[in-house]
Amino acid sequence: MDFGRTDLRWRLPTAIKILIAGGFGAGKTTMVGAVSETRPLRTEEALTHVGARVDDLSGVEAKPTTTVAMDFGRITIRDDYMLYLFGTPGQERFWFVWDDLTLGALGAVVLADSRRLADCFPALDYFERRDTPFVVALNCFDGAGPFTVGEVRTALQLEPEIPIVRCDARRRDSGKEVLITLVEHAMRRAATPVGTRS
Repeated sequence: MDFGRTDLRWRLPTAIKILIAGGFGAGKTTMVGAVSETRPLRTEEALTHVGARVDDLSGVEAKPTTTVAMDFGRITIRDDYMLYLFGTPGQERFWFVWDDLTLGALGAVVLADSRRLADCFPALDYFERRDTPFVVALNCFDGAGPFTVGEVRTALQLEPEIPIVRCDARRRDSGKEVLITLVEHAMRRAATPVGTRS
């Protein structure tokens, strides 16, 4: 085999790392599982009565498990790009994992539960402080209140250039649209001089 070949068939795909973040029970594990072309790696453990004294389960009382490290999935875009998806843990006691997961990431999807918008504030603050490109994906659960994008932007105090998209984390096509929005946003941001960003 000639390792000096420039034949495109032998070129490795470009790796793109994306985080799926948000509050506890917002649908991060569900989204990674829905869009991944491979069986996702999950680090879920059962919620216990002891954990219930530490974690705020308001609005997600029926949730039986929680992510304790990360979720991992993969999407191949033709043979040119490989998207690696890392779902972050949502509970505050596991946030120390975020620093390692963020290294080398193109950007992040902040998944917001439309019933509990305030739960995504820590993720928004985290990525804003680190100047990491992000989009907000409003996960419209069944029975969720019909907030407009403008109302969500006002409630979360987001700048106009940060995309907000509605999605259903259970649907593959919906999750892919969110990821496309993030990649496009990150590319626009990379092309904007730092001093001109708001």
